[in-house]
Amino acid sequence: MDLVVTTLADRPDLVNLAHDFPGAWPAMMQQDPVADLYYDVIDTVFAEYALVAYDRDNPGRAVARAYAAPFTWERDELPDAGWDEVIRRAALDRLAGREGDRISALEICVQPDLRGTGLSSVMLEAMRANAGRLGYDTLLAPVRPNGKADPFLPMSDYAFQVREDGLPVDPWLRVHVRAGGRIIRVAPRSMTISGTLAQWREWTGLPFAEAGPVAVPHALAPVLCDLDQDLAVYIEPNVWVEHRTA
Repeated sequence: MDLVVTTLADRPDLVNLAHDFPGAWPAMMQQDPVADLYYDVIDTVFAEYALVAYDRDNPGRAVARAYAAPFTWERDELPDAGWDEVIRRAALDRLAGREGDRISALEICVQPDLRGTGLSSVMLEAMRANAGRLGYDTLLAPVRPNGKADPFLPMSDYAFQVREDGLPVDPWLRVHVRAGGRIIRVAPRSMTISGTLAQWREWTGLPFAEAGPVAVPHALAPVLCDLDQDLAVYIEPNVWVEHRTA
């Protein structure tokens, strides 16, 4: 593949290709209300931070994308609310006319039929290089360890499990560590998704007929179901990883 990676600022004509990733995420993962604060303005406000990759021999299809955002954070300890907090802070900075003093990855997405080909590593390196180009010495990432199969296993245990070679058990964390990333801490409430029981049934195909924690495919923690309130809530833990850009 003759890969080309560019920002949406340089190629605004690619914005539709950047949106065309069918089946890339489970339906439940597209329901975070905070996401619209970022994704609705990605091609205008955050175009310099949005990377799109395509094959030069097939320029009509994006093969991968990588999104990041600048945000202001005054404390030393990174936020518990990880992904959601980055987007909220980035939105507040934009409204206040501030330029964020940190930069965080928000997403690396590869077309489903090309996963396992090394594109995620390529996009991570491109994102880190772009952060350096924009003047940041560190790229942060609230990583979603998608190899975590047991939603009842605490993320604080899973995130620090390693193989015999010392690399993380989780494949996506392993990509980050191999690229020089350093695991900092867990973001215990990185994303919050709530909905009625009918909505959760639609998103997951599960009955949601009993109160209490529900194991849902692709969820990193149980979804909490409340029959009396006709409500279920998913609070996703992520893992903060830090990359130096130089």
